[in-house]
Amino acid sequence: MRPADPAVPAFVQLAAHPLRWKLLTELAASDFRVRELVERTGQPQNLISYHLRLLRGGGLVTARRSSHDARDSYYHLDLEQCAHAFARAGTALHPALGLAPTPPPPPWPRPVRRPAVLFACTGNSARSPIAEALLRHRTNGQVEVTSAGSHPRARIHPDAVQVLREQHGIDISGQRPRHLDILNGRRFDYVISLCDKVREVCPDFTGHPRLVHWSIPDPAAAAGPGPNGHPAFTRTAAEIDTRIRHLLPLLTPAPQEVQP
Repeated sequence: MRPADPAVPAFVQLAAHPLRWKLLTELAASDFRVRELVERTGQPQNLISYHLRLLRGGGLVTARRSSHDARDSYYHLDLEQCAHAFARAGTALHPALGLAPTPPPPPWPRPVRRPAVLFACTGNSARSPIAEALLRHRTNGQVEVTSAGSHPRARIHPDAVQVLREQHGIDISGQRPRHLDILNGRRFDYVISLCDKVREVCPDFTGHPRLVHWSIPDPAAAAGPGPNGHPAFTRTAAEIDTRIRHLLPLLTPAPQEVQP
């Protein structure tokens, strides 16, 4: 293997390889395990693992142990880091190509048909209701969004309620966890699992929804006392909000081209 040219930005060196680019595009859509990436790329596991190590070393990809099977790991593409790396690569080519800070999103357009999104986790007490609330908030209610769990708890976790109220001005104190079974027959465009356990038991839904997995640890399992609520819930809400911001362009109807 030829040594990398130090004059070439690291992002370009990483993304230019065909297999690494394929891995990036797969992980841009969902978190996956190595064996799933093997199936999707048709490449041997040792080669996939090698290139994932390079992507992790470049800070573009992270890995987390599965909460369903600790012998397995889920790989996640850090889209925020990709955006910064892409901007640095553009600036290295010409200063005018450096990307400006991301502007605030425009008002959410009213689609012909509201896209429907389901967020699922085991207890429907923290991760999935946080995601439901944040997506509804960011789209001004123009997405039909709900959440449910395979083994719903008795109530929404109070720290999830507190984090949403204090950091986003959203009140879900009156919401109760739901069971996935009550959604049988509902049509969804996206079914997004937020925990590794529920991904294995999530039922099939009509209409062939797009299945996406976000491997996010249960904040209740890692929560510890803090002066402004549990830091684990704050971190979880921030990660979910980042992922939702990157989901929005996929839900927004494509603008119509204006003919000259």
